[in-house]
Amino acid sequence: MPDRITLKNMAFYGFHGTNAHETELGQRFFIDVDMLLNLREGVATDELDKTVNYKSVYEDIKSIVETSRFHLLESLAHNIARMILTGYELDRIIIRIRKPSVPLQGILDYVEVEIDRCREDILG
Repeated sequence: MPDRITLKNMAFYGFHGTNAHETELGQRFFIDVDMLLNLREGVATDELDKTVNYKSVYEDIKSIVETSRFHLLESLAHNIARMILTGYELDRIIIRIRKPSVPLQGILDYVEVEIDRCREDILG
């Protein structure tokens, strides 16, 4: 079982969705990211460049959520996974995106999409 670095409940403001008010007014999105990788070298050396710099990962996620626009949460999650798996030495990534303001006729806390991608899924 690989090691894990988790960024939990990050909040960003974005313009994702299919309805006009979602793409015009925007809303908050909450994101969890689990990065699975081997942390042994980082542990042995205590050096940041031997692990994943989660500050950089946070900034990359913030950038894609706040500057891109997607109709589907699934597309947003996949693009985040592709960006992180391409830019960092990870074996696998799990991304959960929660959208609390959902245009439905009913009561619910949020809609959540979860994707699970391996390096091979993205890089071939």
